[in-house]
Amino acid sequence: MELRDALYEAGDDGVATITLNRPEQRNALGPRMLADLTAALQQAKGDDAVRAVVLTGAGDKAFCAGADLAGFAAEATEVQRHLERGAFVELFLACEHLGKPLVGCINGHALAGGFGLALCCDLLVCSETATFGTPEIRVGLWPMMIMSIVNRNLGRKRAMELFMTGARIDAATALQWGFVNRVVSLAEVRENAHAWAREVAAWSPLIMHLGRDAFYATDSLDYEVALRYLQGQLTVISMTDDFREGVTAFLEKRAPTFRGR
Repeated sequence: MELRDALYEAGDDGVATITLNRPEQRNALGPRMLADLTAALQQAKGDDAVRAVVLTGAGDKAFCAGADLAGFAAEATEVQRHLERGAFVELFLACEHLGKPLVGCINGHALAGGFGLALCCDLLVCSETATFGTPEIRVGLWPMMIMSIVNRNLGRKRAMELFMTGARIDAATALQWGFVNRVVSLAEVRENAHAWAREVAAWSPLIMHLGRDAFYATDSLDYEVALRYLQGQLTVISMTDDFREGVTAFLEKRAPTFRGR
């Protein structure tokens, strides 16, 4: 499909950039945007030349202001609206199942569904002007679609504070709370995110895939079950050519050459 509300660009450095492209609507998530973002993530997943992805928003005001309430059909029945909301689920799952590092470049406000989308990223770099929050309670809603994502990334009390008050927090607070990795100036945020993406793209794509999948898979597992699962995954990793190459390169005191096998 032709992308319109999201832009996709794959560089020759192994990094693809996906850009939410509705700056005049603060990159709000409407039906077309959701479909385009999901398609772009699937394109990156299927391209072996892409080893990391940067996700950002067009403009310098907002990464994503959340759902575009006006973009969903006003005449739709509640059942139709319920089905339309499944597009959020598909997008969030596409982020998790990407199989490659996803670096969020948060260039402005990340609110409601936009906050959830930001938290779907593995690593987050944000500008000093970025803000985060779940303002749904202020319009008689609750952030149902992103609640599990927020709970994964914040402690229960911090999450409930956002849900119950609808307050925004700034970049410095986000860094203090631990769900943002880096805070840089607005002028530096895009290059910083891309530099980090290039850095993680240099490692074995196979090991990155297996390790990232295991990280998320253990979220829903009982402790002992998780330990047994991770034991098996370590055995799988130890059977790869990239593991053997990494150990050999370490012993020979040279840089490894990973081939994704």
